[in-house]
Amino acid sequence: MASTPTTSSAPAPPVVFPTFRNNVIINPVQRGNPLIECIRNVGKEFGDIPADYQVGRTTGLLFLSLKYHRLHPEYIHQRIEKLGRSYNLRILLILCDVTEHKDTIRELTKTCLVNTITIIVAWSNDEAGHYISCFKQFEHKSPDLIKERTEKDYHSVLRTALTSISKVNKTDVETLRSSFGSFAKISQASTDQLQNLPGFGQVKVKNVKSAFEKPFRNNATATLTSSQARASSMSQPPSSTVPSPRTSNASASGSSTGKATASTPVPSTGSTRTGTAGEDSAFEPPRPGRPPRPPSPEWDIEKDLDDEDEDVDVDTPPRPPSPPRPEDLHRPEEDNLPEGQFDIDLDLN
Repeated sequence: MASTPTTSSAPAPPVVFPTFRNNVIINPVQRGNPLIECIRNVGKEFGDIPADYQVGRTTGLLFLSLKYHRLHPEYIHQRIEKLGRSYNLRILLILCDVTEHKDTIRELTKTCLVNTITIIVAWSNDEAGHYISCFKQFEHKSPDLIKERTEKDYHSVLRTALTSISKVNKTDVETLRSSFGSFAKISQASTDQLQNLPGFGQVKVKNVKSAFEKPFRNNATATLTSSQARASSMSQPPSSTVPSPRTSNASASGSSTGKATASTPVPSTGSTRTGTAGEDSAFEPPRPGRPPRPPSPEWDIEKDLDDEDEDVDVDTPPRPPSPPRPEDLHRPEEDNLPEGQFDIDLDLN
């Protein structure tokens, strides 16, 4: 956020180079920014740096107000270009002081991803100043404070493994450990033994048994693996398949008898396999050929060749039109009647 001097006659403040390592170094362009008053518990000094705030020897921070960004959208791009690769860790601290901010933050996020910059959003000057103070205070701290703590002793590993089962909590883990003693004995426990433990109902026992007895591969994976193996065996050249002796004998006997069914090839997946000679004993015997189907009986059907009984299309003369009905006859005098009048013949005799 750039600022201008209040009076044009006042000389520009001198640029002070950083001297103390325990201070937050501030770029002179940030003079007059209310954010500086919100940086507490750390020292502050102005210095000639490419970033707005230097919170570490290898950490530089740029500050941007979204209200200022709407008026000068090119400002942040110029600062990022000037920053270059001066720091190992580059941070863009955004002050969200506008109502409609989603699209603006989305575009700034894309810019930060391209330039390898970490983006942090603050909603007030106090929050932004607290971020800068924490960055400086934790400059030499190891990241162990924010890392996941993993204990490597036996009880901790056992607790982590068993609590991954649904409905099993830490109290249940202590019950299992005190009752069975080891993970191996817990995995070998029967359903009745688990149901006798306090806090173990049917659902929890079912989940524990399923965790230890359920196969690692599901049906979809097993089906996919078998289909892939079958496809690979079908795609192999004929020289790599070793035919079974029984298959060759069966084909030889079939050729001598002359049956058509004996010459039918047997699928390679059922009677042939690829492998060493030690696997010949596991070969399945060839399936016998299907016996020939008996001939169908002849049907005794007499065909009627008489033409008299056949339906022959005969050109019949068209039917004369039916005479009109009396009520359909049109009387011309009815057309001359005005609307709303009816022609009614009354019998006055």
